Amino acid sequence: MKPSIPKGTRDFSSTEVARRNFIFNTIKHSFELFGFQPIETPSFENSSTLMGKYGEEGDRLIFKILNSGDYLNKANDKVLEDKDSNKLTAQISEKALRYDLTVPFARYVVQHQNDITFPFKRYQIQPVWRADKPQKGRYREFYQCDADVVGSTSLWQEVEFVKLYDAVFSKLNVKGTTIKINNRKILSGIAEVIGAKDKLIDFTVALDKLDKIGKDGVVAEMLAKGIAETAIEKVQPLFEFTGTNEDKLDALAAMLSTSEEGTKGVEELRFVVYNAQELGLETASLDLDVTLARGLNYYTGAIYEVAAPKEVKIGSIGGGGRYDDLTGIFGMKDVSGVGISFGLDRIYLVMEELGLFEDVALPKPKVLFLNFNENESLLKMKAVNELRANGVKAELYPDVAKSNNQQKKQWKYVDKRAIEFVVSDIEDNKFMLKNSETREQQLLTVNEIINIIH
Repeated sequence: MKPSIPKGTRDFSSTEVARRNFIFNTIKHSFELFGFQPIETPSFENSSTLMGKYGEEGDRLIFKILNSGDYLNKANDKVLEDKDSNKLTAQISEKALRYDLTVPFARYVVQHQNDITFPFKRYQIQPVWRADKPQKGRYREFYQCDADVVGSTSLWQEVEFVKLYDAVFSKLNVKGTTIKINNRKILSGIAEVIGAKDKLIDFTVALDKLDKIGKDGVVAEMLAKGIAETAIEKVQPLFEFTGTNEDKLDALAAMLSTSEEGTKGVEELRFVVYNAQELGLETASLDLDVTLARGLNYYTGAIYEVAAPKEVKIGSIGGGGRYDDLTGIFGMKDVSGVGISFGLDRIYLVMEELGLFEDVALPKPKVLFLNFNENESLLKMKAVNELRANGVKAELYPDVAKSNNQQKKQWKYVDKRAIEFVVSDIEDNKFMLKNSETREQQLLTVNEIINIIH
């Protein structure tokens, strides 16, 4: 049987891992620079923790884990006979792989509330799983890099996240990103003034797909969900919303003047946009996108989404928002939170397409000891140990060369891995050190090698 891996998952080569770690480390450094501290949560959670938190579409994409043992034994006979998959799943699966890091984080906050100092700023870099249709930049297993603040309603947190996005992409040298921003209260206000308040979720889920299915597709989906034609006609101006951020805010203020919630959303957004622009952005631009909805049920305020540079055709490379009542679903009321996420896998594709990985080097020894004489192997390994004890990456080629061809093979290994220094022979307990670039050779003690390399 030919070996394979599940669709939507990947193997990573050494080069790919090194490049991914470069992105991870850059993001981690920025998280800590902005005052966030790390936590980790389990790969799977109780199904009750996850289900019902992401909307109907999100729930369908959660990977369920079958109960251990004879999982059908406790299933209701009628449910089995009716082949009701939803009811059956609830009876045979009590756990699920996490869909994102935000809901598990909310569970963590509630569970550990007595040990946390609020406001609590956490970051988390771990894999998540979604039973999605695999395509370029969309996988079933992928990493999220999240930063969240809970216990503060201050809009300065929203401003900080705009700055954090800009800082990370500037350090990665990904120029030309667009940080799209909106506010859920504005979307609620629009639904209210067009008379579709009872269809808010359907309205926002459809609106969020504008860049994927176009205006006609959005209209068709809204009609299919029972949103009236008269309401859709009132929302038409949103499809061609143009001008500066200030122009858009002024237009929204006029449109939503009869909606208390919508007006509050405009005021919040005006604060974030003004202060982020006053503080200045290095490489990113900030764009008010009134169609941005990010169809997740738990956002209540600001919504973010980061678009890649225009020359790279790919979906969003980051997103997030404010969730005033997320911990409430676990019994902890009145704890506001706001957070963002970086899409590691898509960021990788963007950087690869833009050729930004040239300076990312693979881990390799600084010194390689060639293995031409079995009687010298132990002496060379002792030297390797001493070099490592002094912080020098060193290795002994494992196989002894018993012919000229095998010696050539070891030299080729040096060339392919671009190893800077090589030790070939030993004379009078000294090592022949060769600089691969300059071709200079010196007979040195281990301490002299350490001094030269350091």
